Amino acid sequence: MLDLTGKNALVTGIANNRSIAWGIAQQLHQGGANLGITYLPDEKGRFEKKVAELVEPLNPSLFLPCNVQDDEQIEAVFGTIQEKWGKLDILIHCLAFAQKEDLTGDFSQTARSGFKTALEISAYSLTRLAQSAKPLMAGGGSILTLTYLGGVKVVPNYNVMGVAKAALECSVRYLASELGPNKSGSMPSPLAPFVPWPPRRWAVF
Repeated sequence: MLDLTGKNALVTGIANNRSIAWGIAQQLHQGGANLGITYLPDEKGRFEKKVAELVEPLNPSLFLPCNVQDDEQIEAVFGTIQEKWGKLDILIHCLAFAQKEDLTGDFSQTARSGFKTALEISAYSLTRLAQSAKPLMAGGGSILTLTYLGGVKVVPNYNVMGVAKAALECSVRYLASELGPNKSGSMPSPLAPFVPWPPRRWAVF
């Protein structure tokens, strides 16, 4: 088993016990990592309660709200990490969303607002989180995100999410170029692909 003792890991995207992010969080916990978990806040606090109950056995030292469409919430998350941990070693990005009506039917009927939402949450969020994580990874770190075959091939009922995954993969390449060796120093090595399907996985290490 990978020894992650002393490593600080932030996991985003846990919604329920079927979330890939949940499986990743469990493995990080078993490896000895110190966990931080984010959840999507809502007015009634339903997601907070659900995710809190799920991750309780993992004993996360940070449990924070984070809507990636809100820069203030993102800054608050990483400000807390700076204050409580001082550094970040691992960032897990498991975020994707598209409106149901933009996943089916003719792709040409994708709404402007739906396209924007899918790309912002599913792709740009990685870049935005990496922006805030970068100063906390000055000594090196890892960023992991999840993609899918629909980013390179047409998959029925995937539509705008395929475009979002393609954008996500391209973002990973540019982040790897920026954050990899001989660049900023915040990442020790560049893009590393993992090819089991589904889903395909890419990571910036």
